[in-house]
Amino acid sequence: MELLKTLYSIYSPSTGEKKMRRFIKRWIYNNIPQAEVTTDAKGNIYVTKGKAENYPCIVAHIDQVQKTHSKDFVCIESEDVIFGYSPKNHRQEGLGADDKNGIWIALKALLKYPVMKAAFFVEEEIGCRGSAQADITFFTDCRFVIQCDRRGNKDLITSISFTELCSEEFVKATDHHLFGYKPEDGMMTDVLELKERGVEVCCINMSCGYYNPHTDQEFTDKNDLLNCQRFVEHIIENCTKVYPHKYDGYCYGNLYWDELEELYMIAEDVLRCNPDVTGEELKEWYGYYFTKLRVDDYQNIIDEVRELNESIDEEKHTA
Repeated sequence: MELLKTLYSIYSPSTGEKKMRRFIKRWIYNNIPQAEVTTDAKGNIYVTKGKAENYPCIVAHIDQVQKTHSKDFVCIESEDVIFGYSPKNHRQEGLGADDKNGIWIALKALLKYPVMKAAFFVEEEIGCRGSAQADITFFTDCRFVIQCDRRGNKDLITSISFTELCSEEFVKATDHHLFGYKPEDGMMTDVLELKERGVEVCCINMSCGYYNPHTDQEFTDKNDLLNCQRFVEHIIENCTKVYPHKYDGYCYGNLYWDELEELYMIAEDVLRCNPDVTGEELKEWYGYYFTKLRVDDYQNIIDEVRELNESIDEEKHTA
């Protein structure tokens, strides 16, 4: 866990990731000297280890949201939990585990496997600006792309905002149930940007053991993080062929983004007046407009809008 705690100790706010970029490159040079490391004009880092027809690939973002990081910041391990603390100020401070947990998993995989690719993106937290300018050709010989950038311990993100990220074949091949994961719809992160920009292999995002992201109360459950690492390693070792998957645009059933955008706006308005609204109620009120959606679909939209609003409220609270 020393590498993980070192990552937590490096403050890397969006647009201020220079120290983290420098650390990642230096760590790879010192520990995996045979790896090829390149950067682009935006500051993204690309790593290729070994020579092969195709590669497993992990991506992570290197920026964090927290505005507070004292000079005396330390990582405290209390049984199975890690959190940040400032002894001088007597306060808990965020780790930036979103997404330093993902960075840690990527570096450990690069160290372990003879053939591997990884990419580390800047400015994910302010609109995926790094991955929006990424070199897409880097991913043309990848089997799949994994991102570990989700709170909790059980979500396997296979779609984001109704954009499918991967095939059913790949989801089944991951054996996700063996590690307590289940497919879910998620929120914007780098793999969505990659998919929309033309990466034509399966992409997923997954929970990696951090909780209370974007706040000073953030912490990591070590057991959940290690379970995520084992899950990633299982995929690398068992999903050895290329899993093609092409982006077909925003679509859910027979609804495309212009219709979904309207329903999202409706959900936002309804939540302002009725914070406890359910998907069943939303379908009852608006189902005659959007006849192709099921109750579960309405519930997913409500949950996503509610989660986004909570995230925005957290950022305002910590600002």
